[in-house]
Amino acid sequence: MDEGGSCIRRRVSVRKRTRPSLESLFASPASAEPQLDEDEVDAVAEGRRRKLTARGPSRYCPARQNDSEEDMFGDYDSFTENSLLAQVDDLEQKYMQLPEQRKCTADPASKDLCSGHAADKLSVSTACSLAEHKASEHTAALSGDADGSAGCGDDLLYDVPSSQVLYFEKLQNSSNDLGNQTADESEGYSHKAVAGELSHSHIEQCQQSDDLSLQVGTGSDGRRRKSVKDHLKSAMTGNAKAHTPVLSRSKQLKETLLSEEMNVAKEAIESPSDDLGPFYSLPSKVRDLFVQLKGIEKLYEWQHTCLTLDSVQKRKNLIYSLPTSGGKTLVAEILMLQELLCRRKDVLMILPYVAIVQEKISGLSSFGVELGFFVEEYAASKGRFPPTRRREKKSLYVATIEKGHSLVNSLIETGRISSLGLVVVDELHMIGEGSRGAILEMTLAKILYASRTTQIIGMSATLNNVEDLQDFLQAEYYTSQFRPVELKEYLKINDAIYSVDCQAVNGMTFSRLLNYKYSDALKKMDPDHLVALVTEVIPNYSCIVFCPSKKNCENVAEMLCKFLSKDYLKHKEKEKCELIKSLKSSTSGHLCPVLKCTIPFGVAYHHSGLTSDERKLLEEAYSAGILCLFTCTSTLAAGVNLPARRVILRAPYVAKEFIKRNQYKQMTGRAGRAGIDSIGESILILQEKDKQQVLELINGPLENCYSHLVQEFTKGIQSLFLSLVGLKIATNLCDIYQFMKGTLFGVQQKILLKEKSLWEITVESLQYLIEKGLLQKDTIHNSEEESQCNFHITKLGRASFKGTIDLAYCNILYRDLKKGLEGLVLESLLHLIYLTTPYDLVPQCDPDWMVYFRQFSQLSVAEQNVATLLGVSESFIGKKASGQAIRKKVDKDIVNRLYLSFVLYSLLKETNIWSVSEKFNMPRGYVQNLLTGAASFSSCVLHFCEELEEFWVYKALLVELTKKLTYCVQAELIPLMEVTGVLEGRAKQLYNAGYKTLVHLANANPEVLIRTIDHLSRRQAKQIVSSAKMLLHEKAEALQEEAEELLRLPADFPGVLDSSSTIRHEASLGT
Repeated sequence: MDEGGSCIRRRVSVRKRTRPSLESLFASPASAEPQLDEDEVDAVAEGRRRKLTARGPSRYCPARQNDSEEDMFGDYDSFTENSLLAQVDDLEQKYMQLPEQRKCTADPASKDLCSGHAADKLSVSTACSLAEHKASEHTAALSGDADGSAGCGDDLLYDVPSSQVLYFEKLQNSSNDLGNQTADESEGYSHKAVAGELSHSHIEQCQQSDDLSLQVGTGSDGRRRKSVKDHLKSAMTGNAKAHTPVLSRSKQLKETLLSEEMNVAKEAIESPSDDLGPFYSLPSKVRDLFVQLKGIEKLYEWQHTCLTLDSVQKRKNLIYSLPTSGGKTLVAEILMLQELLCRRKDVLMILPYVAIVQEKISGLSSFGVELGFFVEEYAASKGRFPPTRRREKKSLYVATIEKGHSLVNSLIETGRISSLGLVVVDELHMIGEGSRGAILEMTLAKILYASRTTQIIGMSATLNNVEDLQDFLQAEYYTSQFRPVELKEYLKINDAIYSVDCQAVNGMTFSRLLNYKYSDALKKMDPDHLVALVTEVIPNYSCIVFCPSKKNCENVAEMLCKFLSKDYLKHKEKEKCELIKSLKSSTSGHLCPVLKCTIPFGVAYHHSGLTSDERKLLEEAYSAGILCLFTCTSTLAAGVNLPARRVILRAPYVAKEFIKRNQYKQMTGRAGRAGIDSIGESILILQEKDKQQVLELINGPLENCYSHLVQEFTKGIQSLFLSLVGLKIATNLCDIYQFMKGTLFGVQQKILLKEKSLWEITVESLQYLIEKGLLQKDTIHNSEEESQCNFHITKLGRASFKGTIDLAYCNILYRDLKKGLEGLVLESLLHLIYLTTPYDLVPQCDPDWMVYFRQFSQLSVAEQNVATLLGVSESFIGKKASGQAIRKKVDKDIVNRLYLSFVLYSLLKETNIWSVSEKFNMPRGYVQNLLTGAASFSSCVLHFCEELEEFWVYKALLVELTKKLTYCVQAELIPLMEVTGVLEGRAKQLYNAGYKTLVHLANANPEVLIRTIDHLSRRQAKQIVSSAKMLLHEKAEALQEEAEELLRLPADFPGVLDSSSTIRHEASLGT
């Protein structure tokens, strides 16, 4: 059937290209085109359908003798109705009566009727462009293009049996004289030929008109028509009897085959063009949406150049690099929309952090609602594996690095990787950063290996060794130094400010001295003159101060506010008061003392110690200009888009390490807001001792990207090999080695490998997986070589690979889950929470033993049984709290993990991060990160248990627990928090305002929301409503698909499968 299908597609595509030429088949160059009547339209369409199945009956059906001359082709090619002969008869009838038909069409009413029909929807069986031709163009075409006429005739004769071609040509020649007599009369008529798919009522009206004309003249013309009919009938009968045995099957099988082939033909003809409009092949509506939703009216010149690159047009892989704020994301978004709308393929966008994923989903949901595609979140514990197979609409998956890897694995496993048309990777330089870089490398390597049709686009502002990445991704490279706002870089040493100048001898030139009167007290508190630097900018412009540590961020914010003028309190005073109220309401009345002091001055700190609600509210306030200064850590540079007029680097250090060139470029790249600022400034404060090192930094090259696939052993190469065998991408040593040669590590092996070869590392890694019980090696026969011996994955290995469990912990997790089955305590959630507490957070835990003992003593009897099962006693905790010596050995990791479980357990009971952080004397940001990590790990453990039958009991339990950990709010708020961008504080506001369900939110009016919900901007209201609509449509589509799946005939249904397989097999034999 596949081969037959391809034949049909080729045949249909040829007809589709030449279909406009049908009108000139039997007309001479100067003749008119008479109007087709109903029978002719039906005959042409039916004849082509019959041709698909009846062209060679022996090709599909087993032979069975049939002696009847009346119907030698069963129901599919009868001599008496809907046959090729009927077409010929009607066509001849029409051309023999041109004068009579002209009389009919001369009637103005008939002309109007037929012209009205021509405006109807075009059908598969008629020339789609006839109704669109102008009269002048049509007249020119009829006036003498001999070559064109010949080509058109050949095209239609393709449908006529070869034994009839000669006679048909004679018939055409005989009609030329008749047509020439009245060529002038037909010029105004021919362009009105009916090319549309007529409605039932229109067909009846048109048929009445045609019947009047066909009643004229029956004498010699009738005899001629009869002779043609007899001749063709005789020839076709002879051909069929002589060489082609007439074959027949049950009507059901014929109908099934016909339906399948017609569906293929229809899909080929109705498939959308890649060019849908004037905006880079996209409809003009897309351009309007960019203006409406993002305020982008015109693209930069480099963006136009990049989008029109030959490599982009040919869908080659591409890497492009520009400075921060250069507009890289817009190019990626246009390419993604092209893939979704023009090529009708799914798209995956990989972003580095959860916050950026959520920001991108909020921004693109409006496009999805307006243009008809889904935007799906794959971050933290969110995401479905494998993704839902959509009936019509395509999906844009926005994922973190880890979730993107899992998504690609699931698509490969289900054979759907070809449905992924485009993969976009932001911050491509992260491929060289630790375990996350190794995961990104694995993801891209699998896509390159498993799908030849998936395009990869990578972008970054900080790339150096691009050649290695080009070799790895088989990609073209585009770069530009364009920046919409000029960036001026400065260095500050003592009171002097120097301009960075690469052409100067020492790399910098003197610019100016700071002119700010400092008191003695201020000099002691602010030796780096930060007050002077920021007051040059704020409050009218924004400023960001990057600090080495989180604590330093808070200290600098407080210090600045102590010396700022009281006048700063009056700037947007009302809005700042509203912000403080919002922060209190989102945290159940709690407010950080530092923020309480700094926000009235328009200053705030920003780092991972904030809760999600606090971070979102502060970012929104900064974007709106309510806050004018952020003191933050380096993570903001790679996080959400928060540019500033001036960026100040407090010191050339990140924590205790000297800053890297890549980090410096990302931080300074935040300076200058396109459309707001005319220039951007960066100032790096340094001491004299660091001067030389800083000069080397700012004038040196960017750091190279090197693969971490082997350095990250359990999260890198071992995890890769396990998934390669599990997905059946490569199952023997030789194939796995060949795959490794295609990775970035394989490209860089000469640089990275000093002691061992790639082959040796491959062999050692596979041996390690066998020893851990994750892989098994097939028995080697004498005739087989070691390199050709196959590996297969064990149940534990498959569970680890499907759950994306770090292989360093997979055996420990299996042991803990197995032990839990012996006495699983279900009277509370504590035992389940312990089993889903992330292992990688345990070493960082340093329990407060007094708090530990106090919490332990408050446990119920059932909860204390959990601790007893784990081997942790109250006496042990009491001795640790009192500082007594402990003789009995207790596993430290279990003790620390149980402590973290207490934190999570309290969090689920109280659903208040502030109160829990105070109770356990932990930073609220740490508690927030612990909750996020636990939700993600719980999702991983769930997938792990799904692959092991012995852990069936955990499946239902972990589904509910994962949901609780993900949202950690009262149950009634969960439906609202499923919407991207709606956190607990906003969910409470919406719920109290009467928006209690997803349906309520999806149907909300943004203008009403603005008036109803405090501190909600118009942009945020529109994004929330768009995200809710997107989620609602996604759920409705999933339910519809589920219903259709229930009603759909199974592919393995007995009888249908056998018949269809037999037909396809015979078709392949016929070809």
